[in-house]
Amino acid sequence: MALSFDPLELPVASIDDHLPPVSLEELRAEALRRRFVAPPVWSPEIAVERQFTQREPTHASVLVPLTQRDEGLAVLLTQRTDHLHDHPGQVSFPGGRAEPEDTDAVATALREAEEEIGLRPAFVDVIGQLPTYTTGTGFIVTPVVGVLQPGYSLEPDPFEVAEVFEVPLSFLMNPANHRWHEVETGGVKREFLSMPWTGIDASGQPRRYFVWGATAAMLRNLYRFLAA
Repeated sequence: MALSFDPLELPVASIDDHLPPVSLEELRAEALRRRFVAPPVWSPEIAVERQFTQREPTHASVLVPLTQRDEGLAVLLTQRTDHLHDHPGQVSFPGGRAEPEDTDAVATALREAEEEIGLRPAFVDVIGQLPTYTTGTGFIVTPVVGVLQPGYSLEPDPFEVAEVFEVPLSFLMNPANHRWHEVETGGVKREFLSMPWTGIDASGQPRRYFVWGATAAMLRNLYRFLAA
């Protein structure tokens, strides 16, 4: 579904650099596991986007894959191909709609991740879930958080995935990198978050990745969960 605006061209309305980052100690895999086992009292900051389609609500799941690097955990993300009907060209977590054979939200996330990026479920240590996030396109999305175990490999589906890349979890869990934008579409004002990241692409060249929309909102909810 094509956007009526270019999010990269919108000015930054505000930056949340007044909020504290999650400490590196709390971003270790074991600390995250403990947090999901004994969660704090908290609520997601962003749960439902303003709807702009008449589509029937559809359940879906995404995998929030955490890779273990020497410098700390990183979040594995995908750049969707431009020809897809839903969210073309956007940065996303691997995931998609639930199918009748899926036993639960975790099964959906793991199946979709294997289909999209070739990540075998045996290499995903699922440590928890976040509350559902409802997109403006009618998807009720369950984010499933998993730590990737050594030895995994990826085989992205070229039809769906243009690129797979990583962003340090510490960068994403620092609100100084969370930017708010405003746009009016159809006479309705809309706010959304972005978390732009300058990384290195597959050819070894610097590239700016624009993490925004539902993906950024779910990461913001992860921040609220870890900072509570």
